[in-house]
Amino acid sequence: MLVVAFNFDGTERTPVEDLIRTEVPVYVSGWGREGDTGLIAEVDGEAIGAAWARLFPADAHTYGHVAPDVPELVCIGVAPHAQGLGAGRALFDALVDLLRQAGYRGVSLSVEDANARARAMYERRGFVAVGRVGESHTMLHEFTPSRG
Repeated sequence: MLVVAFNFDGTERTPVEDLIRTEVPVYVSGWGREGDTGLIAEVDGEAIGAAWARLFPADAHTYGHVAPDVPELVCIGVAPHAQGLGAGRALFDALVDLLRQAGYRGVSLSVEDANARARAMYERRGFVAVGRVGESHTMLHEFTPSRG
């Protein structure tokens, strides 16, 4: 699903072999460590999408890293044959809600300039651009503290 997300427009802008060698390891290696949160969307028992977030150390060189106590939403990927069914939005909203419920102060992500549709969705949901890495915006959504 990470490869699908990197090649979000349906074209292989980055060869799969390059992604697996250079980009994927930091986002999936050692999955299950503290701060890893993920969801899988299924239809009739078939996994059609996934979304996950991770905490990274202060010196992380990931695209959407903001701070060690703010999880980075690493991926929202939906299989090409299942796109357009709302799974991506549902995964996104459910993952952000899980992170909020877990007590994090916010969530960050990265979105490429070419992915204007995704950026517009993030902005509608309260994310603001806080930086740039290459041709991508780093965005942050800070959660409003709940009143007890």
